[in-house]
Amino acid sequence: MSASLVIGLSAVVVAIRDGEAVALTVRHKGGGGDLTGLPFGPFDPDGHRTFELALRAFVTEQTRFDLGFVEQLYTFGDKGRDAPLADLGGDGAARVISVGYLALAPAAVDTHFAGSEWRPWSRIFPWEDWRAGRPGAFDAIEAALRGWAGNDAQKLARARLLFALDGAPWNEERVLERYELLYEAGLVPEAGRDRGEAAPTRPDALMVALGEPMMSDHRRILATALGRLRGKLKYRPVVFELMPDAFTLSALQRTVEAIAGVPLHKQNFRRALERAELVEGLGRVDAETGGRPAELFRFRREILGARPVSGLSLPLLRD
Repeated sequence: MSASLVIGLSAVVVAIRDGEAVALTVRHKGGGGDLTGLPFGPFDPDGHRTFELALRAFVTEQTRFDLGFVEQLYTFGDKGRDAPLADLGGDGAARVISVGYLALAPAAVDTHFAGSEWRPWSRIFPWEDWRAGRPGAFDAIEAALRGWAGNDAQKLARARLLFALDGAPWNEERVLERYELLYEAGLVPEAGRDRGEAAPTRPDALMVALGEPMMSDHRRILATALGRLRGKLKYRPVVFELMPDAFTLSALQRTVEAIAGVPLHKQNFRRALERAELVEGLGRVDAETGGRPAELFRFRREILGARPVSGLSLPLLRD
């Protein structure tokens, strides 16, 4: 007898707060108690006209936050890595197919709803933040990965490629592949949980380096969203969906760096921005910068319908 299917909808809602990329999370009650996860819920084919409308309703209900920019991310259906059926209305034998969405917000406004929180990505994926150089999390992770790979040349090559070991270059877009390698190696807590294994005893430094686990497959969904967004920065002006109507160029650069997780060369970033003709000055300054007043700019949104528009160049700050 085949199992029934339940379609779940998950939302990765991203904003910038205090210079950090944050994701909207909620607390769900499951078999293991209260667990941090993404806003999600079941799709009702009779009551919901579209996936997106259902998603917007779930997010508003669970967080009191109204979504703006939304796009479908991916469909997740791996057995053993789905959402708790009790929360999705399943019967215990159902297979959950989760449809993930990426949503961007110009401000991480307080939701004033119990259980919801804007959580920094750096707490969930500490190894992804290279803005201040190689993260401290890498020492413990590198040692664990080398121990897992042992003398297996293929495993070691993958670890080197994805985690920039032994002088390999860092590719900020490969967020999901890095998380999946840590999952395959049995390092992240979700791996043992999904296999029904007891949580192993690990050094405190490694536990901190591996970041905060999430319920079900939600950290995998979040990794997919981060990698997608980092790639989109370069070919679509999507970063402006995270900006207010008026902003300084320094604030724009900090936002790009928070998403990409890498430091940018200030002068080269501004030259590239000028060549792209994506922003224009407003003729007034922001006096609340804490230093010298900075000119305010706006995104020239009208050009989206006038010509093909690419994303932003990411000129890295080299040591």
